[in-house]
Amino acid sequence: MRIWFNRTFATAFHYVDMIRNNLDGLKVEVYATHPKRHSLMLQAADYSEIEPTLPMDEYVEYCLRFCEKNQIDVFIPHYGLTEISPYVEDFNQIGTKIMLSGDSELLELVADKGEIFKRLGDIEGLHIPEHYVVTSALEFETAYNKLLERGLDVCVKPVTGEGGAGYRVIEKDPPTIQSLYKKVKRNIYIGDVLRLLEQHPEPFAPLMVMEHLKGSEYSVDCLGTREALLAAVPRMKVEGRIRALEDNKDLIRLSAAIHERIPLQYNFNIQYMYQDETPKLLEVNPRMSGGLYISCLSGINFPYLALRLLLGREVAVPDYRLNIMATHFEKEILLKNFL
Repeated sequence: MRIWFNRTFATAFHYVDMIRNNLDGLKVEVYATHPKRHSLMLQAADYSEIEPTLPMDEYVEYCLRFCEKNQIDVFIPHYGLTEISPYVEDFNQIGTKIMLSGDSELLELVADKGEIFKRLGDIEGLHIPEHYVVTSALEFETAYNKLLERGLDVCVKPVTGEGGAGYRVIEKDPPTIQSLYKKVKRNIYIGDVLRLLEQHPEPFAPLMVMEHLKGSEYSVDCLGTREALLAAVPRMKVEGRIRALEDNKDLIRLSAAIHERIPLQYNFNIQYMYQDETPKLLEVNPRMSGGLYISCLSGINFPYLALRLLLGREVAVPDYRLNIMATHFEKEILLKNFL
């Protein structure tokens, strides 16, 4: 079976191994593409190729051509999920099953943090952070001041995006020379933010101005079908690289309620952060998370079980362990090509 991963993060290296080392003895041939020639994913694959840099409409066509040329059986996209999703039938026609957690409409909803907060805000027991979506400097300043008046610290991030891109904690005081002697943080002075926004034509791409949450952060890695949530593993950031797989029944219950409202399938991820004793929703990611390999220490082979679901095969989630801690360390890997 030929499986293709398009451009994705380096930790997907683990997911290739988990699919290869399946208990069914299914033989797979892994294809990987990435625009960076030294991407670790290119080393993990049986066949690799450098992706061209293309506008998204042309990129979708590239994906279709790649699948047809290489007779790909299963395409597991990471990059361009939302843009690829309207073309599922085109992939079906060339014999390629595509692993998408939802249809085009659902993926567009999940990609917009402001809209997902609206859709899920009335779930019993689910807390949404105080926030505003803004597209002008005046809207930004108004939202910032309202949050300050409530005694909240403030952060800002793009409404769409992943991996913490663009996330900044806003500081009321300008930086001093002492900041040159400290570790770099995701902090930005409010004066710098206002100056940048005032210089930009309006409306700019939506930004979310939100209360800065300071408690424990959790990623709940999920496996599901449209009809049922099959497994949910809460993974807490303890400190540094230490992670705990915690039997947090509140987060498991909330994740099940979210799944009922937005029925994602295969592998997906829901992030929460606590403010004092209250867990608040951060975002929903319709894909395998970067840290899913830690959650697999529970005994669930999330990537391979998702593949079985896609292939229409029966999936039985094994008994799995929670309330365990884990970490990871750097490991050297020789690259295949020097130049």
